[in-house]
Amino acid sequence: MAQYEGYCVKCREKRTFDGQVVELKNGRKAAQGLCPVCGTKMNRILGKNA
Repeated sequence: MAQYEGYCVKCREKRTFDGQVVELKNGRKAAQGLCPVCGTKMNRILGKNA
């Protein structure tokens, strides 16, 4: 897993999280992981080169 920075909706802050790359339904790639503070699922849309 790699480190990514994303926005936690529950904490309302940007946090770094350990995530894995997944492919969304529309073909875009995103990183998904858990917030290290509250455990909420976090997502970050990645660029086309990822």
